[in-house]
Amino acid sequence: MKPTGILFFPAFDWAITPTHPEREERLLYTRDQIFEEGIMDLPQIKEYQPGLAAHRDIARVHFCIPDVAAQITEAHLVSAGSALVLADAFMQGEIKNGFAIVRPPGHHSMSVSHGNRGFCNINNEAIMIEYLRRKYGIRRVAIVDTDVHHGDGTQEIYYNDPDVLFVSFHQDGRTLYPGSGFMEELGGPLAYGTTINLPLAPRTTDTGILYALDNLIMPLLEEFKPDLIVNSAGQDNHYSDPLADMRFSAQGYARLNSRLAPDIAVLEGGYSVETALPYVNMGLIMAMAGIDFTNLREPDYVPERMKEPPGNLEYIQKMVKQQLAAFRRREEVIARNRGTKERFQSIHKQIFYDTDYIHEEQSIKLRLCSDCAGFRLIESTAQHRNGRYYRVYCISIPINACPACHAEARSCYGDLSGNDRYDFVYLQDRINDEYRSIDNNKDLEKVL
Repeated sequence: MKPTGILFFPAFDWAITPTHPEREERLLYTRDQIFEEGIMDLPQIKEYQPGLAAHRDIARVHFCIPDVAAQITEAHLVSAGSALVLADAFMQGEIKNGFAIVRPPGHHSMSVSHGNRGFCNINNEAIMIEYLRRKYGIRRVAIVDTDVHHGDGTQEIYYNDPDVLFVSFHQDGRTLYPGSGFMEELGGPLAYGTTINLPLAPRTTDTGILYALDNLIMPLLEEFKPDLIVNSAGQDNHYSDPLADMRFSAQGYARLNSRLAPDIAVLEGGYSVETALPYVNMGLIMAMAGIDFTNLREPDYVPERMKEPPGNLEYIQKMVKQQLAAFRRREEVIARNRGTKERFQSIHKQIFYDTDYIHEEQSIKLRLCSDCAGFRLIESTAQHRNGRYYRVYCISIPINACPACHAEARSCYGDLSGNDRYDFVYLQDRINDEYRSIDNNKDLEKVL
């Protein structure tokens, strides 16, 4: 049997503040416990050393304003790069699966990045997925986000990609940051049904979450047939987490991971630093490696306190039925949307960067193509913490764009060169793996 790959990167030199919940101790307590239990000495485990992502790996996913260097530290490159290390090990057949226990996290980071929101500057999972698509030709990917906070960044990045199934269960956005992830968020017009959200009521327990796994997530995966399953492994659904109000246990997480059987898991949230994270992380590792986890328990675990709220399971059953039906009618809805006479769908968004206190305005146009999922044109404006105000234009060509959309989008980039309405114009061409930006104030183009 191949081993499970494990990689630790606690990012000693990166913190939002010294006492912030997202700090290095999140990983250090886990590492100590796992070594004390002897898990790392078992033949089922193979440890890997951190790696370094390149700026072009970041630009393959993000429009960093004004550039990649301005939005990241070396810790971000190592966190994202470490996911790439395990991804390579998996694709090259060295391991049966892998768990990147890394920080800074990333699932709140969207296509455009003006700063840090939800503790995230860049999206580790999306960077890894696009790296794998480019290097190994993978196309169809499923992302299951198990963080208590809706993975709004990952959802936004893949909202219009029919080849990526994004599934998120989380505490209801009416009760918790970031206030999104509702059932009607089902994907863009040409990718309808490949975004599936399950907003759970506070205090949902193992019973409710595992019901959703068995009756929604597993059937979705079976029908979607992805080439790769990624677990965006947030662990703040735990009953002791200080930033949320759910009732999941370490045993629940281990059972979820055992049934889900992700190819690669990447750590996201989880802020019960001493009392929960070491047990949950150990449970995930044991489940992925096929090690018996039935005796794994938190010291303060009391089963009697973990009762499902009255009526909650019936509520979850109703949501599961509705979301499964939405997924199964996706081709019908997409075909109907392709019949529109409109060339573009236009929407407007306001995005708040809670960590950096930045307000962003976005105007987005999606090309409604009859042959592919189209391309995106994003106009974004925001004032950064240094007082600098940016107006930028971003052109994103997905890897599955048709030749006509590819040519049209590249033409847009050329047309906007020198347009003094925008400080920067960006081209993200995943087909050619080419990433360009023009500083219109200096008439200077950079190519990554």
